[in-house]
Order: sequence, then structure tokens, then C-alpha cells
Amino acid sequence: MEPDLFTAAAEDRQEKDPSSSPLAVRMRPRTLDEVVGQRHLLKPGSPLRRLVDDGDGGPAGASSVILWGPPGIGKTTLAYVVSKATNKRFVELSAITAGVKEVRAVIDGARRAAGGYGKETVLFLDEIHRFSKAQQDSLLPAVENRWVTLIAATTENPYFSVISPLLSRSLLLTLEPLTDEDLKGLLARALTDERGLGGAVTLPEDAESHLLRVAGGDARRALTALEAAAGAAIAKKEAEITLLTVEETVDRAAVKYDRDGDQHYDVASALIKSIRGSDVDAALHYLARMIEAGEDPRFIARRLMISASEDIGLADPNALPIAVAAAQAVAMIGFPEAALTLSHATIALALAPKSNAATTAIGAALADVRGGLAGPVPAHLRDGHYKGAAELGHARGYVYPHDVPGGIAAQQYAPDAIHGRRYYEPTRHGGEARYADVVEWTRTRLKGEEPRR
Repeated sequence: MEPDLFTAAAEDRQEKDPSSSPLAVRMRPRTLDEVVGQRHLLKPGSPLRRLVDDGDGGPAGASSVILWGPPGIGKTTLAYVVSKATNKRFVELSAITAGVKEVRAVIDGARRAAGGYGKETVLFLDEIHRFSKAQQDSLLPAVENRWVTLIAATTENPYFSVISPLLSRSLLLTLEPLTDEDLKGLLARALTDERGLGGAVTLPEDAESHLLRVAGGDARRALTALEAAAGAAIAKKEAEITLLTVEETVDRAAVKYDRDGDQHYDVASALIKSIRGSDVDAALHYLARMIEAGEDPRFIARRLMISASEDIGLADPNALPIAVAAAQAVAMIGFPEAALTLSHATIALALAPKSNAATTAIGAALADVRGGLAGPVPAHLRDGHYKGAAELGHARGYVYPHDVPGGIAAQQYAPDAIHGRRYYEPTRHGGEARYADVVEWTRTRLKGEEPRR
């Protein structure tokens, strides 16, 4: 929101006593040149550069932008830099707390500012994916008519979480993950800059490496961990942040996984693809990330059940029963013990022989049905139990397989439109090799021919 008396007082206090703010806040870049990473977004003439440039922009004024990327890589920082560097009116809203009423108030204020004293308004909307369709619709007139220049930030895929009309009126800018080199520069600046730790402590290489692991590409997490470790070192009157101090203050790396956002699907996809590829160690890694992120164990178990049929099938007929048993077990016991059951099932599925024959078989059959290849059920297969069925010829000529030696009668089962089509093509992987022999034998008998010995 626009600064009020209390916000201004808080900002003034922070300026007079920087130590009252977290290190991550104190070390926010003041200019675009201080921003680490995201070089592809900060080139001369880029939308963000033009937002900062002075002037009205004319008919080619700066476009509204949507910043997309995981937490901690600079979305809010970029908006903050724009707010400090531009001479435009800057208003900040969070979709967590704001609604249509607040959006309309900002738009009304922007129109008054533009008409009254020619001041353009930049609206920063954080977490835009939390806005409903109706709430996002309320932004459209302002963006389309340039009453405001929108900077919207989201951690979720905007193609799923932002309405199409708003996307089409904005530039989508994808932020790249920060590299270790980016974070090293950030840590070095925080250690020496007067806004940061002002040289109070040093950070040896082994401790720095551990901090980078803990950060997982998240600048905010890196600075938070550094601040905690530095505070512990200073309390112990040590001039150096040792690896032991970092380990003591940072219990473990927070998992870089948002179970309510894109990574919920990305990590689940990686788990299944690792199982499909028979890489048991990679599969266990992704399983651990899901568990550590607090994923619902029932969701994981459902994915394993799907994998058992989609990628293993009859190559290991025990795969699906194992996955189903795991799903039943985790529903009964929950975490933390459910982690053992999910590990059991994941290992079994990853090491099982693989076949997607069941998947391709139903896919081919569905494609034919959807393409119109159906046709009437053959008369001899139709229900012949009700009165009048015999007069219609239903069930006439049907051969009961149990009355035939070998239990397979030479008769047509499929409609004429697809008679002779083969959907199931078994592999020779694992237990499916047996089914490959059986299916050839049965298809030959159904034709009335003698199978080869």
C-alpha cells in the first residue's frame, strides 16, 4: 500500500538504526547494478531498465511485467529497486491480504495522480497467483489503459495461475535460479558492507560452502543463515564463522520445494521418471524431498500406484499390489513411519522390470473408439437372457469356452470395425515374457488355427 504515517516512521527508524532490520532487508540492492543474477533481465532497453528510466515513455512506454520464479531469487528485490530508483508513484499490494476493493482504490488513486499532477503509478502486486479470476479481472482496465504499470510476482507457472487476458497485456519475465557464484558475491558484500556485518567476522571456504548448500539458490535463505551464524560467532567472541558454528546455527537445509506450487508437480514428475528409468537412488532423493517438504503421503502413494500400471504393468505383476498395499498402509499410519513404507514401494518399483505395454494398449484402444471405430456388438455376444432376445438372434451361435478343449473357442469377439486389430503388444521384460507367449497362443486359437509347438 502507499506509505502512511506508521510506515514512514518504521522506515525512518530502520534508516537511523539499520541493525533493527534483518540482514536480508538491510542488504537489499539500492540500484539495478547491485542486483545479483538476472543479467538477462537487466540489459539496456529491457522492460525493467525502462521502468527505472526517467521520462513519460510516450507511446512506447514501459510495459507491465509479470516476474516468475521460485522464492528468494529477486522478484521482490527488483520491485523494491524500481520503487527506489524511479520517480514514478509506487504502490505495493500483496495478494495474500488485498482484494478487489484495494485494487480499485489504487487504480482510482493512479488516475487522480495522472490527471492531477502527471505522475505515473507503478503497482507491485506480490503473489498474484493467489488472486481469483475475478480479482485478476479487476486489473485489466488499468493495465490495458496504462492507468498503472503493473509489476506482478508469482512463484507458480503463470500459464496456469494468471488469466490469459492479463498475460497477453503484460511481458512475462522468467527469473533464473541464482548460481553459487551469485550467492558468493552476495555473501561477500554482506560480510564487508556497512549495511551488513561491516567486517565484524570472516567466513572461511568450508563454512561458506555449507551456507551455499543450505541456501539452495535462495538469496534470502543465504543471508538469514549468514546472520544467524555471524550472531553466534560474535556471541562466542570469535572473529571467524567456523563450519561448526554454521552447523550449530543452521540445523539443516530447508528443502527447496513448494508443495503448493509448481515444484509440487516438478518433483513428483521427477520421482516417477526416475522410477521409470530404474534409477533407484534418484527416485529415493525425490521421495525424500517430498517427505521433507511435508507432502501428503497419500498423494505420493497415488503416484506410485499409477507408476506401477503405467511403467511396469505385467513385467512385474507384483508391482501394483505392492503400491496398493503401500497406499493402504500410509493411510493408516501416516508420517513419520509412512516414510518407510513409501521407501519400500519406491525401491521395489524402481528396480522392477519395466513395460508400458498396458499403457500403450489402452491408449490405442481409446484412440480407435474416439475415432469412431466401434460398431455393434456381434449378435452372438449380446445378452440372450431376457424375453424376446432369441427372436432377435441375440446369443445365437455363441460357443461357451468351458465346453471346448483348452478353454478357447474359435469365434469373433470384437466388432467388425476393429476385428483383427492388435492393441496389446507385450514385451519380453521380466514376467511379461510369459504373457507374450500366452497372447500369441490365444490369438492363434481364436482364429481356429493350431498354435505352433
